[in-house]
Amino acid sequence: MLLLGIDIGTSSIKVSVVDGDTSKSIITVQYPETEVAIDSPQPGWAEQDPDTWWKHAVAAIQLANASGKFDAAAIGAIGIAYQMHGLVVLDKNHEVLRPSIIWCDSRAVSIGAKANELLGSDFCLSHLLNSPGNFTASKLAWVKANEPDVYAEVAHVMLPGDYIAFRLCGNVSTTPSSLSEAVLWDFTTNAISHELLSYFGIDPSLFAATQPVFSIHGKLSDKVANELNLKAGIPVSYKAGDQPNNALSLGVLEPGEVAATAGTSGVIYAVSDLLNPDPLSRVNSFAHVNHQQGQVRIGILLCINGTGILYSWARQQLAAARSYSSLNDAAASVPPGSDGVLVLPFGNGAERMLGNRSTGVHFSGIDLVKHNHAHIFRAIQEGIAFAFRYGLDIMRSNGHQPSLIRAGRTNLFQSEVFLQSFVAATGVPVSLYASDGSVGAAIGAGIGCGYYKDSKEAFRNQQPIRTVLPQDCPNLETPYQHWLQLLHKLLPD
Repeated sequence: MLLLGIDIGTSSIKVSVVDGDTSKSIITVQYPETEVAIDSPQPGWAEQDPDTWWKHAVAAIQLANASGKFDAAAIGAIGIAYQMHGLVVLDKNHEVLRPSIIWCDSRAVSIGAKANELLGSDFCLSHLLNSPGNFTASKLAWVKANEPDVYAEVAHVMLPGDYIAFRLCGNVSTTPSSLSEAVLWDFTTNAISHELLSYFGIDPSLFAATQPVFSIHGKLSDKVANELNLKAGIPVSYKAGDQPNNALSLGVLEPGEVAATAGTSGVIYAVSDLLNPDPLSRVNSFAHVNHQQGQVRIGILLCINGTGILYSWARQQLAAARSYSSLNDAAASVPPGSDGVLVLPFGNGAERMLGNRSTGVHFSGIDLVKHNHAHIFRAIQEGIAFAFRYGLDIMRSNGHQPSLIRAGRTNLFQSEVFLQSFVAATGVPVSLYASDGSVGAAIGAGIGCGYYKDSKEAFRNQQPIRTVLPQDCPNLETPYQHWLQLLHKLLPD
């Protein structure tokens, strides 16, 4: 059987078709080739049109089918990965009411902070594992307070993956993992948080019933099957946020295992069997894909908003949109430490690990005679690696001590400069795998439909491409300390 994985990213949609027998990708395609824009009607806002996700997903599947590398009739299950924390609202006719307020939007920060204050941080941490912050629940409360005419028409509240599954199948469902990333799941009652919804004045009936991540969320409708040249009735048997899904794709499922990504945002994701949240919500705790009653599996997520999006900005503004490989080659021509150039990569909304503050991107130490674009490209990659180190030290202070980090050979992890800077800055070895989000979604579908008896069988053939050790990388401790001093000057006491 073949398995279809769809990854609803911020900058593009990826689709993979995986051979279920080998768990190997037959083809992976991306659509569109150019990066999709994030709309920002006001400073700190970030929106995308859910219908655009759907159109791009359709185009990506059709592109994969047109390759001739597989028989579309052999596809037997579909999995979905999606950008986390987005808000999608539909009316009673299942029409989208407004653009999605996506993960890096900052407008609801004050709403979440007030909820945390009035409900009490002890309640929020013990029940929700997080402050409401600017997550999905707070974004919905913002719509209620600021767009009452829109809110009055809301009949269904979804996360991005729920919406794509709805478009495929025509029915609405969600999962405890999805509701936990919305900061709507109460880990003490194992149900949606009626206390938080009551505080915001939101009707619980706006949310679909929950079912396990690995389960049948619906079956492909006749209409969509015809459009995609697939068999009607194929089950959508898995859906998860992109970071839990990335961890799944790397076989990171058990306590102590750790994954990392460096796409539009950057993430370190550690699995724990303890309900032990960060007291300041600088890193966040969500139900992992295999979390269930009697088996606590929590994903501890460190997120840096301004990662790949900063490198993309540099490419567009400083390199006339040259290829990323050419930027990486230029960065490699500069010595480690970037000859004193430092970059703080915090220009894509409020950063949770900085206490939901927005410092903006900062460049420091540039000598107009000495430095050129290559120094900027390397300093950006090192600055992102230093941000990972800063966040990882927060995780370490909470008792998480990774001895190995797994990552897919994608996005910034394709750059040797970034890879070595990450390992050097964090002091943790990295094992690279030939995997990505859409492959993980496909394998998740195989688990959800019962094609694999468990995750061990699904990942039985997975082996790392290479492992990079700290002792084989340049020493960046002195540049990191200079970077840290720069950051502390910008942060209020």
